[in-house]
Amino acid sequence: MTEQTMADGRPMFYFDDVATDGPVHQAPDTRPLPEPPHAGEQRFDVLTGEWVTIAGHRMNRTFLPSAADCPLDPTTDPARPTEVPDSGYDVVAFANRFPSFAPLTVGPAADATPPPFGPADLPAYGHCDVVVFSSDHDAAVADLPAARMRTIVEAWAHRTAAHSADPRIAEVFVFENSGQEIGVTLSHPHGQVYAYPVVPPRSQQLVEQARRHRAVTGGNLLADVLAAERAEGTRVVLQGEHFTAYVPRAARWPVEVHLAPHRDVPDLAALDDAERAELATVYQELLRRVNRFHPGVDRVPYISGWHQAPTGEDRELGRLHLQLFSLLRAPGKLKYLAGSESGMGAWINDTTPERIADRLREVAS
Repeated sequence: MTEQTMADGRPMFYFDDVATDGPVHQAPDTRPLPEPPHAGEQRFDVLTGEWVTIAGHRMNRTFLPSAADCPLDPTTDPARPTEVPDSGYDVVAFANRFPSFAPLTVGPAADATPPPFGPADLPAYGHCDVVVFSSDHDAAVADLPAARMRTIVEAWAHRTAAHSADPRIAEVFVFENSGQEIGVTLSHPHGQVYAYPVVPPRSQQLVEQARRHRAVTGGNLLADVLAAERAEGTRVVLQGEHFTAYVPRAARWPVEVHLAPHRDVPDLAALDDAERAELATVYQELLRRVNRFHPGVDRVPYISGWHQAPTGEDRELGRLHLQLFSLLRAPGKLKYLAGSESGMGAWINDTTPERIADRLREVAS
């Protein structure tokens, strides 16, 4: 791994498929960039008990640039520099130029009117990384060489460990949005890492359910769910030595699969070498199956997110697991979150988890 600093002070990390001797990735970032934006703020929603992040500086972030203007391509023409100053790379991670959470913060204004209920507003402190998976603008993660996927896993683990060490971070989320239907604004293959200052709502729900489960059974909820799915087998999609993939019994999306390690580990950084190696293989196999899910569709839009344990309080109640899903319910037809889901959070799935699992097994390579 090679660490560099971007023109505006943001950190950048190059990860290579094969270690090389001598200095690498020494190209400087020569752009005249302004200081990175300060963090926005977090406001507490007293109706739901959730923190909402206000990040007004993201309104004008890069949106669907042409391939010639992609900021994630390597810099091959000094007159047209990109976010990556080197002319070639395998995997590169750097702090987002338009972050939802940022380490540069300003406190609430001294004359700010306090909210009528609930806690005062807070700076949206945190970290947002972009992880670029390939210098090839048109590549897809499912089709990358096995060695590259292994490098990506190392990058995920590295950034997870680095951000988890920050005492002001409550949880680290590693994810990828793929496909314009999902809302992707840059088509170059990449993912992101968010380091939150508070535990996000979904994780709060999971922790509370895990706490109740432990009080009744003494067990770990996520570990016990995995064991139950493996024992029943109906929704298991694939099993390896270290990981099992299954469709959750109450799947919400028309295509959804979870992947969990057999060993109790809190996050990606805690995986050992053998687990990381198998993860690289299993993950790409899951992506390939999702891409084959709908006949006639070459690339299925998806969201892939690694849920990791909180970094501090309640860490023992969390457990690493992947949630991979698509909102494409049929070729050319998306599942829209309309009134029931968006307005009330009352989920309705148009298929059954068992059918999803059958199809994901049927399209195995």
